Amino acid sequence: MGKFIATSLKEMLLLSRDRSGLLVLFAMPAILVVVFTLIQNNILKSSEALDIEVLWVDGDRQALSAEIARRLSAGGNLTLIRELDGEPLDIPRARKAVAAGHYPAAVLLPAGLSATTARRIELQIQAAISGAPAGTRSAQPIPRITLLFDPLAQGALRGAVTQALNNTVLTLEMERKARALAAVLPSADTALISQRLLAVDARRMPPAGLAQLPTAVEQNVPAWALFGMFFIVVPLSGALIRERELGTLLRLRSLPVSPAILLAGKVCAYVTVAGLQFVLILLIGKYLLPALGTPPLAMGGCPLALAVTVLSAALAAAGYGILLSTLVDSYEQASMFGSVSVVIAAAVGGIMVPVYVMPAAMQALSGYSPLAWGLEALIHIFVRGDSLVPVLPQVGGLLAFSAVCMLLAGVVFKVRGSQG
Repeated sequence: MGKFIATSLKEMLLLSRDRSGLLVLFAMPAILVVVFTLIQNNILKSSEALDIEVLWVDGDRQALSAEIARRLSAGGNLTLIRELDGEPLDIPRARKAVAAGHYPAAVLLPAGLSATTARRIELQIQAAISGAPAGTRSAQPIPRITLLFDPLAQGALRGAVTQALNNTVLTLEMERKARALAAVLPSADTALISQRLLAVDARRMPPAGLAQLPTAVEQNVPAWALFGMFFIVVPLSGALIRERELGTLLRLRSLPVSPAILLAGKVCAYVTVAGLQFVLILLIGKYLLPALGTPPLAMGGCPLALAVTVLSAALAAAGYGILLSTLVDSYEQASMFGSVSVVIAAAVGGIMVPVYVMPAAMQALSGYSPLAWGLEALIHIFVRGDSLVPVLPQVGGLLAFSAVCMLLAGVVFKVRGSQG
């Protein structure tokens, strides 16, 4: 244990002397999270080109609800899901699926929608014929179609679904009123057309365990914190390459300390730096960003899950840095390839644009980015308030990635060493 601690302290001392490198590691993600959070209030691209799957709970099952469904489906942007696991949807299952983030939205049509709407038209026409004041023509309660949204659904998606449903309902209102009025009295009061028959209530389901709805802070803070953590691959791989070039590695291996202890000490030092980076970004999200006008960061309710996820992500970054040091021949190569590969992994992994608004091919590709695994776990912790168990798949992926990188680094190191 003493050798391990001494090795870790040695690495921390070397890191402390690299002030420009530390400035990049800490200042870069801090600046990025502030800039992107302030200017990216809505991080979704236009949802017009997306095929959005929406849960459809039809409590009416009459002509009007069928016509609304037909027109929504004909629009081309919405796919109505009427069954889950082979069973018809009901309201409790739809609420649970949306709150869990399995679907972005659900449309709930009340029982008696068609009958209530027909009766409302009839009453409005009678009032128009009798000359009753406009304010008395809507005594019949307005039947309401309810929209429920995933707590992670951003503004563009909510707006697209709400607008599609509102436009469909409004069009049907006007058509049915016009037909009914023309059949009774072609010269009826045209003010009747302006009265609403249906209303759409658009709501966002509250995230489990949290009082606040997701914000740009809750997307960007964990995203750019992970981005900064993975940038430790550059100084870590560079330090290993310099040791190899200067002969320091040979001298270290001549000491009565196993290579595993030397490597573990180095990894511990850089994992500590990554953890400090994450803490800095959390403090920015908690205190600085609210001072600049954004909502504060909701930290979730499970510190253990957060700590395990951050540790796993830091180990994944350290493993990649070690592997990189065995694949390149110079610090310049490590700096260039390391930084470019991290940026690509970040772009693919949803750091810059959320994964769920990407095209299907990009969503499939994002599953191979370790940054996507870390971000998904952190989103579950921050936004949904999940504990450790739901994020174990992502944590396991990060740890497996770290282990594979370490093993590959050992194989490459031995092969290159045997080749002189």
